[in-house]
Amino acid sequence: MNDLVRQHTALGDSDLEWLHLLVSEWQLLSDLSFADLVLWVPTLDGTRYVSVAQMRPNTGPTSYQDDMVGHLVPRGRRPMLDSALDEGRIVREGDPEWREEVPVRVESIPVRREGRVLGVIARNTNLLTVRTPSRLELTYLQSASDLAQMIAAGTFPFPGQQVDMDASPRAGDGLIRLDADGVVQYASPNALSAYHRLGLAADLVGHHLGQATAELAPARGPVDEALVKLASGWAPREFEVEGEEGVIQLRAIPLKPKGTHIGSLVLLRDVTELRRRERELITKDATIREIHHRVKNNLQTVAALLRLQSRRMESEQGREALNEAVRRVGSIAIVHETLSQTLDERVEFDEIADRVLAMVAEIAPGKVTTRRTGRFGILDAEVATPLSMVLTEVVQNALEHAFDQEQHGTVEVTAVRGGSRTEPRLLVTVQDNGRGLPEGFDPHRTGNLGLQIVRTLVEGELGGTFDMVRRPEGGTQVLLDLPVRAEK
Repeated sequence: MNDLVRQHTALGDSDLEWLHLLVSEWQLLSDLSFADLVLWVPTLDGTRYVSVAQMRPNTGPTSYQDDMVGHLVPRGRRPMLDSALDEGRIVREGDPEWREEVPVRVESIPVRREGRVLGVIARNTNLLTVRTPSRLELTYLQSASDLAQMIAAGTFPFPGQQVDMDASPRAGDGLIRLDADGVVQYASPNALSAYHRLGLAADLVGHHLGQATAELAPARGPVDEALVKLASGWAPREFEVEGEEGVIQLRAIPLKPKGTHIGSLVLLRDVTELRRRERELITKDATIREIHHRVKNNLQTVAALLRLQSRRMESEQGREALNEAVRRVGSIAIVHETLSQTLDERVEFDEIADRVLAMVAEIAPGKVTTRRTGRFGILDAEVATPLSMVLTEVVQNALEHAFDQEQHGTVEVTAVRGGSRTEPRLLVTVQDNGRGLPEGFDPHRTGNLGLQIVRTLVEGELGGTFDMVRRPEGGTQVLLDLPVRAEK
């Protein structure tokens, strides 16, 4: 819609924002009217109309088999559009049109904002299945007529009330029509069922909705007064009411078709099961985070015990082996600590990588520095845990074997997200400017325990590739190529 409005019309950004607000609301008008809606806006030169948005009803058959958005029609071809735009009134005159042997009643509703008519909504009703309307359908049609008059007067949609069409109740979920005093004139079967789920034992018609709703909700003192007012439909609001047996979501829409408050529409939906599942997920998420927190604490305890044991070792080789184990356990603990702070099993690995580098750098000889460039991004827990161990081993290996005592040097970790959308990959490079690899060194056959761990994790658990080569400018370069899941 943005492109069509800016390309073909003279409307400004504030007018475009009003049209977006209207489009976020007009599924309700379409459903209550049992009709298709097409929004036509006059072009910059005033000689044509361009259709910038379209909506089909969920409550009846469509009048348009094709998408109308982007169509241009010259002024004069559809006189009802001209009359609605020029006169600023709803136009219903004329006989039904025939489209592919289907009779269609056409109406035009001007879209007004701050005294100006921005465009016209063409309301097209398929008359092929017309029959004697029920009480529900009559209430729908009367409510649609009231909303259409409010659109023509510029009082609907409500400024600042952006509606989430996916989350808000719809007409088919449940509808209640109130009079000006907040008394129920009509309640659809779905609406009545929702209130019965909330604990209502009688019918709603003839009762004050605000008072009836407050009686069904647990006593909350002064909050009840606000609930009575909200459920009476005096202001456009969305809210929820939770009773002993259920939860309903309500949306109040005041009706002022001629500038005077004549009543309200209340759309509602039973969200009891939805809220129950949400509470279960919250509980499950909290349990998972607590598990990660406890695992982290246990790993830190193990690391502390190993550290105590290393201090009692007389063998330098044994002491160093225990210190390496401490760092390996510590890298896993960092991942679990991060997972304990998230709502899912995915983590931002850049923070983990920085903490691993800081932890391993404590053993750096001389004045060797570590740094990270690029970003790892968000990784699954099953990738983050082994990758943190791999990073620990590779960087630790570089710090231990690439530099002499008191030697200045740098170990740099570079991460790049690559591959394709269907097969994303993570490319990690760890390079140093130390002494380089000895002659005849084969990282796939020789090496210490750390390199054996790296090969096992990268090729076995992560399904990637690992290589270690000599840098032409001096030093060593470790290359990791890993399959990962795309970031969201």
